[in-house]
Amino acid sequence: MPDRFTFASLAIRNLRRRPLRSTILVAALTLMVAALIFALSFVTRVNASIQLTSARLGADLLVVPTGARGAAEDILVENRIRSFYMDKSLIDQIRKVAGIDKVSHQTYLVSLAGACCSVPESMVVAFDQETDFVVKPWLKNKLGRKLQKGEAIVGDESAFNITLGLVEMEAQLFGNPFKMVGVLDKTGSGLDTAIFISDENIEDIIKNSSAKIKTDQISVIFAKLKKGTDPYKVMSEIENNFVAVDVVMRKDIGKSLLATLGDIRNIFYFTMILSTILSLFLVWAIFTAIANERVREVGIMRALGAKEGHVVKLFLFEVLVLGAIGSIAGILVGTSLSILLAKNFAILKNLPIDISLLNRMIIASAGLLFGTGICIFGALSPLNRLKKLEPLIAIKQE
Repeated sequence: MPDRFTFASLAIRNLRRRPLRSTILVAALTLMVAALIFALSFVTRVNASIQLTSARLGADLLVVPTGARGAAEDILVENRIRSFYMDKSLIDQIRKVAGIDKVSHQTYLVSLAGACCSVPESMVVAFDQETDFVVKPWLKNKLGRKLQKGEAIVGDESAFNITLGLVEMEAQLFGNPFKMVGVLDKTGSGLDTAIFISDENIEDIIKNSSAKIKTDQISVIFAKLKKGTDPYKVMSEIENNFVAVDVVMRKDIGKSLLATLGDIRNIFYFTMILSTILSLFLVWAIFTAIANERVREVGIMRALGAKEGHVVKLFLFEVLVLGAIGSIAGILVGTSLSILLAKNFAILKNLPIDISLLNRMIIASAGLLFGTGICIFGALSPLNRLKKLEPLIAIKQE
């Protein structure tokens, strides 16, 4: 029995007439959609990770020594090891500033590989357990108690480097033995390579090593503001009254990285606009050629009783088939690239979170709509001309 005649079967047969032409169009759509998927995945993941890191700091303002703003951002965002110090007496002075609700502090010490300890080069962070609201939110499993003297919590990468896993072990830090008792979630910042200890250990570190720090020094003060307080006003008051410090607002952390990302995004948008225009011309040219080849066929269809709507459905189905195939292929290629290349991009492999399944589905849907939309829009002009042909004129046309 012959196959039943349907618009779908006829459209697919028509596409098979010129396989090379159909393949070129599908390949062009695949590349364009793949570029879109990869770029959206890149931007989404970076933005989400920076927002997460900023949110988990728990502080509205960071107070650092004058000139150390860049160094503080290096630690918190760009995974670099830095050390800087200011007078510890500033803690009480900052606490008294109007609008400040809570303050906590940390002290950064650089552990040099092979010089003083049995772990790779790391940032050792001494924090105040009584006031801390920065380290605790990152703990994978709650300890249920305070860190004891000689105990440490390690960052995600430090845990891997010293093969910690779930096993407690001893390591030498600045000539002092420390037992590793906890692991932080991946943050995508300098915290990943850090080792966290209670600040009560600093005196022993100073005695037993060549660490360049004094007992009355700290590195950074984290400040939480009272609800409804204007952060700009508090920031200005601190910087005006304390010449030895600079203040960084939480929303400004990673600002330079976001600006760079914004430039990359704009370049991508410009490239996508050019690619879209090129694709539109390609679709228009291909469907114009198809329309010219099918003039007599359409005339015969119309003479046999086919309406304009039938002609539109037939050609629209061909457009949708090509657009769907190219878009789906582009989604698969773009998603694969975003996963595989992320392992080689420094800015991506150190990020604390990956794209969620829901976000990937949203990005894929955007790619599908974009690819099929380009096909439909590019085919409108030749399709509109074809459906309005007079049957007799179309049949006689050579």
